[in-house]
Amino acid sequence: MTAPDRILTQNALTGAWLATSLPVTDLEYGDELNGPGSLNGSLSPRLIDTDPSLVDPGTTLIFAESGGHIQWGGIIWDVRAQGNVYSIEAASWSSYLMKRFDLDGEHGGRGPYTYADRCTVVRNIWTYAQSIADGDLGVTVDSTVSSSTVGTPAEPYHSYWYDQKSLGDQVDDLVGGDATPDYTCHTSWNSAKTGVIKKIRLGWPRLGARRTDITFASGVNIIEEPETALAGDDYAQVVIGGGAGDGSAKLRQISAVRNGRLRLEAALDFPEINGNDVLKDRVEFERAWRQILGQVDQVVIRNTTAAPFGSWQVGDDVYTRIHNQWGSYTGWCRITGWTIRPTAQGGPQATISLKPASMYQYGGV
Repeated sequence: MTAPDRILTQNALTGAWLATSLPVTDLEYGDELNGPGSLNGSLSPRLIDTDPSLVDPGTTLIFAESGGHIQWGGIIWDVRAQGNVYSIEAASWSSYLMKRFDLDGEHGGRGPYTYADRCTVVRNIWTYAQSIADGDLGVTVDSTVSSSTVGTPAEPYHSYWYDQKSLGDQVDDLVGGDATPDYTCHTSWNSAKTGVIKKIRLGWPRLGARRTDITFASGVNIIEEPETALAGDDYAQVVIGGGAGDGSAKLRQISAVRNGRLRLEAALDFPEINGNDVLKDRVEFERAWRQILGQVDQVVIRNTTAAPFGSWQVGDDVYTRIHNQWGSYTGWCRITGWTIRPTAQGGPQATISLKPASMYQYGGV
């Protein structure tokens, strides 16, 4: 992966290309595990004065291309001028669902759900959203199937028309927990390079793989000393989670373990979750990561043969070795996001967001 050859923008509804070589500076873009990822950059205000439609927020798509391949694509959501800088903020395809709601209920008759594959429900949400006039982004969702289900005969999973929860929040409820599917957004040219493929990639039991061919290491490709967090305020081996409802009718789940340390508890509220099975998964996931002290949340790397840009993807486990004056850290870390800064001082840099791989159960695999 090299510096983008060009930045392109396109009308989301008509597909008309608005700009095929937009002069964006201070560019930064990247993907995210179970999220949309982002793109940020700056333009000259004079350029926008001549044609504001080039980056019209909420209806314009933006793409970063390098070496003839689209590296990132999404929707421009925010543009603003300050002095001589006109900033752009964009997010990839799943961000669109945060602006959409189930106006018909049960995803247009596709629910309610009992023992439904979460991947199927995610596909139904996208199908419903794009079936409405002026709502079709042309996003496709992987045909991945999983054994992670939602809804029971006693508690079917519903999407009510009167519930003011976005479709994006519904997807968030279905992924990213312990033993649930993963997703990320992906963009590429079609084979003829005449159109763009916009995809939601689903992974079960996980996205990514354990990588033995690349590494992140001090003195090799890590260029800044990362912060190692030992935060007792965040630590807990008991998590109490509240869901939808009020008073005695409020959903409640507790995940607790004993591990020879002073008992510490965390109480979290997830009012958007209306099923005990979903709430149970979320609470267990929260408890797992809160038990880990000494986390390395991110590393900044250069493009080297140890981990060439483009060789990794969100979801991958990469062996990470950090040695500095404060101590040493070695272990498998899972990539939960990345951003590329093509024009960083000293050459392109990538910031890799990490979580300890041990906190992920990968569906029992």
